[in-house]
Amino acid sequence: MNKQAPDAPARRTIDIVNVGLRRRYAAEKRFRSLGVGAVVLGLLFVAILFADIFGKGYTAFQQTSIRLPIRFAPEVIDPVGTRARDTLSRADYRRLVRDALVARFPEVSGRRNRRALYRLMSPGAPRQLREMVLADPGLIGAEAEVWLLADDDIDMLVKGQIDRAAPESERRVKDRTLGWVDTLIEDGRLEKKFNTLFFTAGTSREPELAGIAGALMGSLYTLGLTLLFSFPIAVGTALYLEEFAPKNKWTDLIEVNVNNLAAVPSIVFGLLGLAVFINFFGVPRSTPLVGALVLTLMTLPTIIIASRAALKSVPPSIHEAALGVGASSLQARLHHVLPSALPGMLTGTIIGMARVLGETAPLLMIGMVAFIVDVPGGVTDPATVLPVQIYLWADSPERGFVERTSAAIMVLLLFLIVMNLAAVLLRRKFERRW
Repeated sequence: MNKQAPDAPARRTIDIVNVGLRRRYAAEKRFRSLGVGAVVLGLLFVAILFADIFGKGYTAFQQTSIRLPIRFAPEVIDPVGTRARDTLSRADYRRLVRDALVARFPEVSGRRNRRALYRLMSPGAPRQLREMVLADPGLIGAEAEVWLLADDDIDMLVKGQIDRAAPESERRVKDRTLGWVDTLIEDGRLEKKFNTLFFTAGTSREPELAGIAGALMGSLYTLGLTLLFSFPIAVGTALYLEEFAPKNKWTDLIEVNVNNLAAVPSIVFGLLGLAVFINFFGVPRSTPLVGALVLTLMTLPTIIIASRAALKSVPPSIHEAALGVGASSLQARLHHVLPSALPGMLTGTIIGMARVLGETAPLLMIGMVAFIVDVPGGVTDPATVLPVQIYLWADSPERGFVERTSAAIMVLLLFLIVMNLAAVLLRRKFERRW
């Protein structure tokens, strides 16, 4: 008993240590489990969001069309026979569409029934015929089978968004219209086709005619100008602050303000742009030019901070080696330090551009929320951008705009993914490890 007594305190100490280790390992395991659970939960929410957007938006990439035998009647299109472009543009193409429908359904009589029959077609169908005649006046006097856009209610019915089994009083499409649609389907005259208008047309009050071409071009113009304005200014500012500026209270004040500006809410920049660029300098409202000026102010702090971090990552030996072979201090910084930091600067710039691509609030303040039908042809033409277009469509009650809202979100997300992927690939390709 006397020999085992000295070992007892040691065993008790080891037991205490083991208990503490088990608790520590258990706490670490719980922490790792919570981290993994948080990541899985976040990915689950993202997956649900993407699935919801895709489920509502993929149908917008198809549009229902109806094939009708159109007779391009000369007495309707060009009674005089001059083939003048103004005359062809003002012709009553709606009459051609209605005559084709009546010829296809001769049993339909009465003004009310025929009005319901005419509503099978989109208000944009006559415009399709006008564009065909203007492109080829030789069609006048001929008869051709033409695929024309169906109305948005018919499109929603074909896509399954309207419940055919619901009572007639609860449906936007009545029983007689269902009969006409079924007849067209049986005859092979009603099909879903790829929706080219979604990518080539501007916005419209009719869902089947609405597209993102105007918003897409407005976004490209705005982003291009933003990059043109912000990148040189941001790189020059970062180079001066990091390489040339003396360390005093003024440069400290500038650095603090740059860092603070990166956290300013975006709507504040919109108010600033409204007060300065529009009201003071008179820049036209709702144009890519004023949008780019506002977004330049917003993205400058982000690019400056990223550019300074890239310059700091360049080893001082690069500058010293350039001085050692006879370069001046300016040449060493411009010809050696700056090129070495450029990949990091470009990465920060792409991330900054990706951020402003999704901005809406500052652009609402400068009038880019206007209803713009035409596709902008320049930076001073009235325009909107993709996030604002999504905002406008999301506020529309028609079911056709719901799917177009989700489809536009899909396009916007694709752009964001591409830009962020480009930033990652650029960093991996040109990043140097010193």
